[in-house]
Amino acid sequence: MAQAKRATKKTKAKTTAAKRARLPAGPSARVRKVEAEAEAESQGPPPVHEREWWRSADDRARLIQGDSLEILTELPEHSFDVIFADPPYFLSNGGTTCQAGKRVNVNKGKWDASMGAQDNHAFNKRWLAACQRLLTKNGTIWVSGTSHVIYSVGFALQELGFKMLNDVVWEKPNPPPNLSCRYFTHSTELVLWAARDRKSKHHFEYAEMKQRNGNKQMKNVWRFTAPGKSEKTHGKHPTQKPLKLLDRLLTASCPEGARVLDPFNGSGTTGVAATRLGHSYTGIERDPEYLELTKARLIAEVPEWGVDAPIAAPIAAVG
Repeated sequence: MAQAKRATKKTKAKTTAAKRARLPAGPSARVRKVEAEAEAESQGPPPVHEREWWRSADDRARLIQGDSLEILTELPEHSFDVIFADPPYFLSNGGTTCQAGKRVNVNKGKWDASMGAQDNHAFNKRWLAACQRLLTKNGTIWVSGTSHVIYSVGFALQELGFKMLNDVVWEKPNPPPNLSCRYFTHSTELVLWAARDRKSKHHFEYAEMKQRNGNKQMKNVWRFTAPGKSEKTHGKHPTQKPLKLLDRLLTASCPEGARVLDPFNGSGTTGVAATRLGHSYTGIERDPEYLELTKARLIAEVPEWGVDAPIAAPIAAVG
């Protein structure tokens, strides 16, 4: 009886071993890296868009002028590994805030004016759907915002089938004071991180993040001061993000030689961070003033990019 059981176990073990032997071996990390590098090399430079405003001589950076919703639908699908977006917060409603001890208007322009809750959400869902089409199968998107917009963004991401990965709290140690004294001082912004869909195998530099945090797992509350004068030497933007924040976001989520997109380019901080990390960058912006600002910041990073003139002459702001 015992011999029969042992024989049965041996037979099952042999059968299992035979099945395993027939299974294709999974690629090693080295093989995957080589394949990724080969794929990146085969992609070549991105095609010139008809509204392309400037491109670096080595094709690593380009700026496209126009409305984000229009441009996003015209770019090739699956053409970006990581997207960072800082969409309108819909805060330009005639209110005031404090800057350098002075009361100033918070109106940033028509692009930041609220259209009403339903229309604001419809807008968020439209541009997020357009970004989803552009992400590679394992691509991810970061979206920053205050409470005025981020809950709509989070709901839209889930409606569209993105896989939610993290919410990162950016804590500001130097927020503007609360002039009305009618509520708590706003000192944080939320950054949502999501993968293209629920089957995505997103990239995460766990070891690097742990190493940066004293060999401890990094938590999702990050403390960075708002951009100072050193980050505004080429000009200012009302919603500029600190370079250290973008550096950490892209370092954590970008594979080697990633293609990075910012559909709301603004002052180009995403482009500066991507350039420093060795990634390629595409920024979409309608305002020629901010295109000039971004170009100046990128050329400051790579002076060789300053030898070529823009692909097209600046045109009036769209919309």
